[in-house]
Amino acid sequence: MGLSKTLLLGFIAGVTIVLGLPLGRLRRPMPSLKLFLNAVAVGILLFLVWDVLSAAWDPIDVALGATHDHTGGLAPVWGYGALFAGGLAVGLLGLVAYEHYLTRASTRRIGPGAMSATERVTGVAAWSPARRLALLIAVGIGLHNFAEGLAIGQSAARDEVALATLLVIGFALHNATEGFGIVAPLAGDVAPDGSLRRPSWGFLLAMALIGGGPTFVGTAVGHGFTSDAVSVIFLTLAAGSIIYVVTQLLGIAAKAKRSDLLGYGLVVGLIAGFATDAVVTAAGI
Repeated sequence: MGLSKTLLLGFIAGVTIVLGLPLGRLRRPMPSLKLFLNAVAVGILLFLVWDVLSAAWDPIDVALGATHDHTGGLAPVWGYGALFAGGLAVGLLGLVAYEHYLTRASTRRIGPGAMSATERVTGVAAWSPARRLALLIAVGIGLHNFAEGLAIGQSAARDEVALATLLVIGFALHNATEGFGIVAPLAGDVAPDGSLRRPSWGFLLAMALIGGGPTFVGTAVGHGFTSDAVSVIFLTLAAGSIIYVVTQLLGIAAKAKRSDLLGYGLVVGLIAGFATDAVVTAAGI
């Protein structure tokens, strides 16, 4: 399959992330609805953690099998294992460090020894916690989607048209649910004075570009380049970052003390993740 047609498949697979974005502009969601949406997002992200870690572990599993069959040595095991551990650590701890940086940068003291005057900074550091969390979720999903794009590009490059098409359908369904996961923290975001913060369409489209755009880029890269090592790196980076944001969302749910809504939402999110994955599984992946 030619590059232009392959890129079109990557675009279709990635653009569906915008389908879930309008939920971020809910005007006055009830507190129970907001908690339920948050829990559904956690369920979707938990599925993604399982999905990316299982895919990242595959090369290690194959290398271990080769060692057991005496057809390979331990070098690939240690190599992929180091990439797996390193990517997971960087993805998780990198976001921890970045969040701490944003917290420190949200206000700055000005003047020699002045403790009463503060200067509000601009950029991401000035965003609300809900918007920061949405950004971190988009980054994690974007890393995951880059690896998905690699699979589409590699299948198309081998002229496996049916496989590539099924992958696009499955990943497009995935991205539709992932878009919801990005904006769930934004539902009912309020300012310190109690007024509702509704994200602009520009902000939502920027999150869609961060989360869905890497599918297109990964498709282009995968069409001309195949590397298990690169896949392991991006998959584990995604897993680490998603694990971090899951802990943040669970913290929000814990404060509400509504284990019933948390349980219902988790079930819905997990089922949605596995249901969309069934299409990809049907393609033989």
